[in-house]
Amino acid sequence: MNKTISFLLFAFFSFQIVAQDAYIKGTVKDAKTKESMIGVSVILNKKAGVTTDVNGSYNFKVTPGIDTIIFKFVGYAEEKKILKLASGDVVNLDIMMTDESRELDEVVVSAGKFEQRLSDVTISMQIIKPAIIENNNTTSIETAIQQTPGVMILDDQASIRGGSGYSYGAGSRVLLCVDDLPMLSGSAGDAKWNFAPVENIEQIEVIKGASSALYGSSALNGVINIRTAYPSNVPQTKVILFGGVYNNPQRKEIIWWGNTQPTLSGAQFSHLHKIGNFDLALGGNIFMDYGFRQYNDEQRYRININTRYRDKKVKGLSYGINANYQDDKGSEFLLWHDADSGVYRPSDSYTQEFNNSRLNIDPFLTFYNPNGSRHSLKTRFYRTQNINNTQQNNYDNLYYGEYQFQKHLKKDLVLAAGITGNYCQSVSDIYGNTSHYSSSAGIFSQVDKKFKKVSVSAGARWEGYKLDESSSISAPLMESVGKAFQTLFDFFKSDNSKPVFRAGASYELTKTTFVRASFGQGFRFPTIAEKYTQTQVGSLIIFPNANLLPETGWSAELGIKHGFRVSRWFGMIDIAGFWTRYHNMIEFGFGIHNPDSIVVTPFNFSKYLGFEASNIGNADISGVDVTVTGHGKLFGWPATLLTGYTYTNPVNLDFEKDNTSSVSTNILKYRFYHSAKFDLEVSHLRFSGGVSMDYHSYIINIDKAFEEPVTIIMKDALGNPHTIVLTQNGQPIYFLPGLKEYREEHNKGIAVFDARVSFQLTQESKIAFIVKNVFNKEYMGRPGDVRAPRTMVLQVSLKV
Repeated sequence: MNKTISFLLFAFFSFQIVAQDAYIKGTVKDAKTKESMIGVSVILNKKAGVTTDVNGSYNFKVTPGIDTIIFKFVGYAEEKKILKLASGDVVNLDIMMTDESRELDEVVVSAGKFEQRLSDVTISMQIIKPAIIENNNTTSIETAIQQTPGVMILDDQASIRGGSGYSYGAGSRVLLCVDDLPMLSGSAGDAKWNFAPVENIEQIEVIKGASSALYGSSALNGVINIRTAYPSNVPQTKVILFGGVYNNPQRKEIIWWGNTQPTLSGAQFSHLHKIGNFDLALGGNIFMDYGFRQYNDEQRYRININTRYRDKKVKGLSYGINANYQDDKGSEFLLWHDADSGVYRPSDSYTQEFNNSRLNIDPFLTFYNPNGSRHSLKTRFYRTQNINNTQQNNYDNLYYGEYQFQKHLKKDLVLAAGITGNYCQSVSDIYGNTSHYSSSAGIFSQVDKKFKKVSVSAGARWEGYKLDESSSISAPLMESVGKAFQTLFDFFKSDNSKPVFRAGASYELTKTTFVRASFGQGFRFPTIAEKYTQTQVGSLIIFPNANLLPETGWSAELGIKHGFRVSRWFGMIDIAGFWTRYHNMIEFGFGIHNPDSIVVTPFNFSKYLGFEASNIGNADISGVDVTVTGHGKLFGWPATLLTGYTYTNPVNLDFEKDNTSSVSTNILKYRFYHSAKFDLEVSHLRFSGGVSMDYHSYIINIDKAFEEPVTIIMKDALGNPHTIVLTQNGQPIYFLPGLKEYREEHNKGIAVFDARVSFQLTQESKIAFIVKNVFNKEYMGRPGDVRAPRTMVLQVSLKV
């Protein structure tokens, strides 16, 4: 009897509890595009909450009564709804959110691997929008990145705030990512900027400062993350055609092409289409350059595809495959013939014909849990094939995987954690004619917390690596992938592992002013190419260095962002003071590199003259970075602005040990003190025009062997050392004839201006005229590499 009464009482109260519940569900969409919004925070009574799934949907259980529901998403106006619900009510509440983006409200992902406002980010970041890429007829993404204040690309090597010099195509302290996945080649660790899908970009995010805690090795100096676009409800197709010509330079004696001007041309297209739950993005690019330098032409084509399917049966699940393939043919120009009439003609033995290809295939899976967590698995197979006529062929297979867990906890607390691993197989003629492999694994975590006026961020990573020239690459695929994910313990217990940390905070001083401070450690291990490259191009030799050690460092900064409005102009100014320290810094040095057991003589010196990567010791780089962005009305006309100035003081702390510098000061090689960038676009009716400027001061210090006669040190009969200048036909031998005099003549720094004008023919078509190097300046990048004269391009854009 008692059991029966207990059961009835339990059932009654259970029914009462169930009866008290009410339910709210719905979807959240962008008011302008009508696109479903993923990851919107739906907060109930300022306490519990959920996030919308891949379809923009949400649902949760509430207590009957008066409930306050807030919808929050970065870059959008907050929506607040107050509902009065009775027991058992099921309310369908669909929300349209309005974009209220300003300069400070720009949405970025790279800083914490989740969407947040630029004003809340605790490190320096720069955003590059697709308009500036298209308007400048960008055929390779490095052109757009070069326009970023504080960023310099020297012969494909990216440097942020003076963090890198000239690396000769091996190793990078700046990590290039496409959709959060590393896009550095497996054995060389270099970025091929023309491989990035320039025709399909949502935006580019540049992190300035050590980012190894989240991104691992090669992010020692920063990250450049290219985010590609996915389709909206309306299909979009874009085609761009262009053709151009290189003008004659001011010095007529350096013209080698006679009366037939060298030309360039190309085309690119993109197509974005949403088909039910399936997203499709297609892109392609063709580029032909019959170069301004003799024997330096290029023909390349690229095609890419991005797919994503939002599963109908499993709510919150999406998956897909992205892929990109490029074929690149042509001939390379390495060093000039001479400084007088031969700056656009190659040295007799420094040309190379190549036929290279690159392929990446990226399967991925993402799952949004209704409780606000996200699981993401991203993988990449990256194939690099370099074939040439100088017996320097190279074949790489890189396997990469990353699992990431992300959770939006209560009260604006975000947790991100994950594990990564990669494995590279390399067969190359230039790595000692043997097989090599490299592998690494890392585990990371970061938390971001938003208080009322303070945003804080803290992260840590432990990463280890292995580099071994003796491993066979004939193992099956699964075994190869397995090597990348061998027990983390094996990686982390070795001497080739290191934990790194970062922390930062941002304080809202006023509604439009944010002060920030950050500190981050970096760790980069050497690549296969840096340790084992052993090759020769003409008489130029690249030497291996099996004793190369990993480099470490840290970066600290104090900055302030201020959003302002002047009449109808909205802008932001960002000022940051930074200080970076490097230990065991890896730099390529040019000179005589002979083993201790070998005596260099006039008869064998050429065997030991060339480049070698080495640990030069410790370095300090400090300075100030100022960036101004804005949009609005300028003299009543719509306009956008991006400009900035960077001062760096790059100091070699172990200068007394360096005998390769061309000057007696302690400035690091291939750096400069001052740089400035400027880009302004103005529109009126159907016309728009723009001008951009790229300035950097004189590169003071380079390898002295580039400027001085080739010398060797020999000992006399008494053992005393003597420096001997090598001669040929009674004249000193110079590796780059005339370079010293050329640099002395052009030692004032350089400002290069580009200009553009366009006319909107119809709503779907536009014609543009772009001029690069408007004033036809003759200037040099790395030693022996004089850049292009004035170039004029006609561009036609069609949108369907």
